[in-house]
Amino acid sequence: MEMDDRKEFRELVSVERAHGIISKLTIKREIERIPIEATFGRVLAHDVISSVDVPPFDRAAMDGFALIASDTYAANEAHPVTLKNIGSLAAGVFPVQEVKPCEAMEIATGAMMPRGADAEIIIENVDIRGDDVVVRRAVTTNENVISAGSDVMAGELVLRKNTLLTEREIGVLATIGLRDVAVYKKPKVGILSTGDEIMTPGEQVAAGKIHDVNTYSLGAAVQSSGGEPIYYGIVEDDLTKIEDAIENAIKSCDIVISSGSTSAGRGDVVYRIAERGVLLAHGVSIKPGKPLIIAEIDGKPFFGLPGYPVSALMVYYVFIDPFIRGRAKSVRKVTSRLAIEIRSEPRYHLIPVNLVRGKAYPVEKSSDAITTLLSDGFIEIPEHVEIVNEGEEVTVSLFGELETTDLMFIGSHDIGLDILFGMISDVASHVKVVNVGSQGGLVAIRKGIADVAGIHLLSESGEYNVPFLIQYGLHKVALVKGYLREQGIITKRGAMIALDDLPEKRFINRNKGSGTRVLTDMELKTIAEKRGVSFSELISSIKGYTYEARTHSAVASAVKFGKADVGIGIRPVAELNGLEFYPIAEEQYDFVIPQDRLNENAIRRFLAVLRSNEFAQSLPAGIRTYERTGEIILLDD
Repeated sequence: MEMDDRKEFRELVSVERAHGIISKLTIKREIERIPIEATFGRVLAHDVISSVDVPPFDRAAMDGFALIASDTYAANEAHPVTLKNIGSLAAGVFPVQEVKPCEAMEIATGAMMPRGADAEIIIENVDIRGDDVVVRRAVTTNENVISAGSDVMAGELVLRKNTLLTEREIGVLATIGLRDVAVYKKPKVGILSTGDEIMTPGEQVAAGKIHDVNTYSLGAAVQSSGGEPIYYGIVEDDLTKIEDAIENAIKSCDIVISSGSTSAGRGDVVYRIAERGVLLAHGVSIKPGKPLIIAEIDGKPFFGLPGYPVSALMVYYVFIDPFIRGRAKSVRKVTSRLAIEIRSEPRYHLIPVNLVRGKAYPVEKSSDAITTLLSDGFIEIPEHVEIVNEGEEVTVSLFGELETTDLMFIGSHDIGLDILFGMISDVASHVKVVNVGSQGGLVAIRKGIADVAGIHLLSESGEYNVPFLIQYGLHKVALVKGYLREQGIITKRGAMIALDDLPEKRFINRNKGSGTRVLTDMELKTIAEKRGVSFSELISSIKGYTYEARTHSAVASAVKFGKADVGIGIRPVAELNGLEFYPIAEEQYDFVIPQDRLNENAIRRFLAVLRSNEFAQSLPAGIRTYERTGEIILLDD
């Protein structure tokens, strides 16, 4: 074939069409298990679901004294309260002794909270006088206590399949106790540069020549994508030599990338070689990067990139990087607008944030929570800056790569969500989840930050969720009926305890404002009426009624470790902890969606999956769909 033959580009394909073509290409995906310390830069081969709660028990947030919060309510600097010092507790030691009224136990940061104590006062707010602890400040229930499962719940999906593992993700894998991790073997990516004008770096550049850039920049990009670059060097603009080099690379590699010689002019020959396989696209409607070639040669993906280094690298990031590992590149720092006001401290302050719709949304987890590493980045607030106003421009330092969010979920977390979001990955491959509770989800909807909020709030009238939409002043929203979750009594194996037994047993309650707490109180009011006593009289007789847990996992942990005999929570948490579960009610877990987003592709897919038999059959015991699942209630006024 004559070297000066010319051929026009085929019909240019759109960027979307090019992505569609590439998405149908396949590479061999072998899986191997490797030690966690060897996983940096590797790609997860499966979803990672935690088998443990993090933390696994209620623990002290800092050095101080574990005590009963109600014992401190009258304390202040002028009139301190004196408690009996009953000993000390170090981190890593199981507490045998129980804290009783008017007692306090010294406790180290990270130590397990002893039975009976429901709060901690930090060391700076007490004086130690012999066997007495003089408390100079009141504390509230759960103050300075990190609840079991407040960071990660057992059964929660922590990382998704195809996630590239960096120091952030590896830290999360370690905190849930994984020693070996299933990852894909690195795909071998053959790289060759074409052109008579290029030379190897280190060689003296002759007239009309330039150094080879693409071999090394593309090789580094392949490594960042989780691939293994195999270098085939520089090949002259000769049809036979380039064909031989490509065929050699195809035999040994999973993917082959060449750069240069991709246009349709004299001397550009790569498209001719691609035609001998299956040429899928020659030319994409993008600038720069128009000469992109997409093909299959001997059943393996082949990409021909333009010769200009900047063009080649950008086209790689747009098309090939997502193909290898499904992620998008970004700079390390971005500017954004703060979503809500932040009140800072009189010191240099780093605050993790998630970037949502152009706004930086502070992550509402404590600094010890390992999952804050999965936020997008952090903002820096100089010392002596007390307030950063909503809407103020901030600079976000990215933890890693900034990913485009297809769907933003904020609200109360549930295991069923992980299943649902996994089933919509065909149109929403990156769903960002911020777990701030039902009320936090409603606030996010009101501020226009969330696409979907998950809620399960029971009103005093016994109606789920709708009264709270009205209470929060939400308009032009849709309440989508979700699924039912079994709430019930959680005890140790073999122990059958009814609510009527509570005055005789140690109870652990849920926090005020939670749906479970409202359900508990309604059940107890019924018992009080049957006994002919007041509600206040009944709850005052229940040991542990004022001991509040923030999560279902914290309830299960208290029962598991013997801090309580009984609690109320959802079935999946009980079963994951090996505990007995006796159902008492089903709660309605629903979704709130702004009406103007109901027709977006991701939301339509979300609703279709929610209503599907496949989703219903995938739910664990204790969670089920029902006849109202997927029903939409519109609130316009």
